[in-house]
Formats: sequence, C-alpha cells, structure tokens
Amino acid sequence: MQPQAAPTNIYESLNAAQANAAADEHSSQFMTFTLGAEEYGIDIMVVREIKGWSETTTIPNAPPYVRGVINLRGIVVPIFDLRARFGMGRTEATKMHVVIIVNSESRTAGLLVDTVSDIISVKQDEIRPVPEMGMATGANFLAGLVTSRERMVTLVSLQGLFSSQVAQSPGLDIDPSKMNGETGANQLAQAV
Repeated sequence: MQPQAAPTNIYESLNAAQANAAADEHSSQFMTFTLGAEEYGIDIMVVREIKGWSETTTIPNAPPYVRGVINLRGIVVPIFDLRARFGMGRTEATKMHVVIIVNSESRTAGLLVDTVSDIISVKQDEIRPVPEMGMATGANFLAGLVTSRERMVTLVSLQGLFSSQVAQSPGLDIDPSKMNGETGANQLAQAV
C-alpha cells in the first residue's frame, strides 16, 4: 500500500479495524506510520483520530520532544514529536506531516509522524521481543517487532513513551475553562 499523508478513507478503515480488533481475541491490529525510512505501529484501539499538522502553542520549559499544545474541541492536547522523542532529531514539520491523536489510560496526546501507512493484523505469537541492545531509554518505548509483508514494523508502547510524564501528573487532559492566571499555567506545564 502506498503511504499517504491523509488518506480519504482512513476513518472508515480505522472504525472497521477497531471493531475487528475488539472482536478477535487472538490477534491485534496496529496502525502503522513512518518516521523517515522506518515503520512503526501503535495499537489501533488507542487511536482516536488522525489530523494534518497545524502549528502548536509552545509551552515554556517543556521537554524538547514536546512541540507544544493544540486545542482539540475543548481539550488541550500536548503534541509529541516522535522523531525527537526517539533521538532522531527534531521534525521539520510541513503540511504533509500527520498528527495521530491517541487516548491511553484517560490521557489524550498527539503524535507527530511523517505519514500514516497501513493497518495490519498481527497474531499474538507473531510479535517478537525487542532484542537486548544495552540501551537505557529506547527500549521502554518499544513493545515488540513484527514482520509484515517482508518489512519490519517496530511496535510502540504508549505507556513507555509517556512514562516520564505519567509519574509527574495525573493526566494529560486539561480543561481550558479552568485555566486562568498562574494556576492554569502551572497545570498546563505539569501536564507536559
């Protein structure tokens, strides 16, 4: 399948894939996306929506991999630059880039990626563990490796990806109506 920045029928595919994933206990479905030449996947059940890149509001003292926040229908959502989070340098975002909005344990966040590729079905016994490579940080972002149509897909663990933020804040969702003055700024800074 040819990768696309914003496929026209991805929402239909996403809804169908989520329904299939919920019904099949022996396999999982993953939405695949690219960062450069590498292909990654996240559990289809955590994907809320896909949107094109738009500029973010920068947050002072945020980690370098947090591009800022956007207002998504009343929810302030932090946008994570996955290329930067994985140590590959900052993404020079264009209108061709995509943000995958995910929900994980009542947290909402956006993942800045190059393109959304495909939806793949994987049996549980086809997921291979990440080999030990002596890395302190990168491995906790990864949930496993899968070979699909003669290509390697690295599965991303959202819990590992957000682990440093989760330990410090109860959630990433913020009610913008409660954000006023210094209290709101502190709440927002703690969320990212």
